[in-house]
Amino acid sequence: MDLFVSMRCLCLVLVFSAALLLLLQGCFAAAPRKKQIAGSTAVFPVGGRVYPEGYFFVRVNIGESPKPYDLDIDTGSDLTWVQCDAPCVNCPKGPHSLYKSRNNVVQCKDPLCASVQHPPNYPCHDPGDQCDYEIEYADHGLSRGVLVKDKFHIQLLNGTILNPFLSFGCGYDQTVQGSGHNLFVDGVLGLANGKCSILSQLRNIIGVMRNIVGHCFSEKGGGYLFFGDGLVPSTGMVWTPMLQNSPEKHYSIGPAELLYEGKNVVKNGLPLVFDSGSTYTYLNRQAYKATISMIKKNIDTKQMKDAPGDKTLPLCWKGAGPYKSISDVKKFFKPLALRFESSKNTVMEIPPEAYLIISKQGNVCLGILDGFEVDLGNLNVLGGIKRIIELDVEPS
Repeated sequence: MDLFVSMRCLCLVLVFSAALLLLLQGCFAAAPRKKQIAGSTAVFPVGGRVYPEGYFFVRVNIGESPKPYDLDIDTGSDLTWVQCDAPCVNCPKGPHSLYKSRNNVVQCKDPLCASVQHPPNYPCHDPGDQCDYEIEYADHGLSRGVLVKDKFHIQLLNGTILNPFLSFGCGYDQTVQGSGHNLFVDGVLGLANGKCSILSQLRNIIGVMRNIVGHCFSEKGGGYLFFGDGLVPSTGMVWTPMLQNSPEKHYSIGPAELLYEGKNVVKNGLPLVFDSGSTYTYLNRQAYKATISMIKKNIDTKQMKDAPGDKTLPLCWKGAGPYKSISDVKKFFKPLALRFESSKNTVMEIPPEAYLIISKQGNVCLGILDGFEVDLGNLNVLGGIKRIIELDVEPS
């Protein structure tokens, strides 16, 4: 994939600790230009798409003799792991061979070990013991394994190759729900706000790369992921503060008002987190029902009707004939918007093409789901549907 060809991307930009950048213009006409400091920035081509794949991934090369591994991009968790022959207890077949550990296990006395333990004060009876981990995701998928350290091969925009030794999970026991996307990748690239995040490790070990990660997902699939600030757009941004102590290492800016056609969907602000590992956006039940009600009121029933026979997503509509793209239907829907309480003047518009998909049946389906159905409670998750995210974890 050529990273610097024209691509249309719906964009959102985050900054980890100090602020949240929001790209309000809607899209890039092309990938951002390099800056003078581009040497401290790495870019990875992104594969996958929201539908039908349901995931986005990057290929990362790991090991003394580097081997490729496709990793699901996830800003909702901070542990990176790959399926591993340690030996493997349960590893669904992935696109590449299993990673083989080579006496490079992280000991439980290592400070990073505490960051992957639940609870964090998990006892380390013998400092020489291996550091075990277990991580469970919102869809109840699970990975168990041991923390290891190995060489990563990262190419910067100026051509320099970095070979840092980074800690990550050697996952020898995976539980996948349904046809979960872990069947199509070799593991997870954890980019949440935690000490064991690859980005945090890069900053602490190398010191030449700012703790920023961004990604842009194209409407047609694919895109790019970058580390460092060499591709941060210089225009079209505003800033708003982020929460410093968000639970579960999530990226959050606190409550946000959800608007449809400029009208409040619900009275109170919604606690909101950003998670690229979530294919779709999830709202709490009250907000979900209110959003559905407002969208349905604005639909021209002469042009579109419910399509209950389409099980792609809970809510789909059909037209007189099959739709080929979002461009065919976006005129029938209105933009959603988020107004952040921490900065009343900051409004992020979510156009129809950012919350709709076209199903295999040629119907249009709503990519906003009921969080109650997946045990999210009152949490609201802005998922990985078509946008750019930039996360800056530099201390303010």
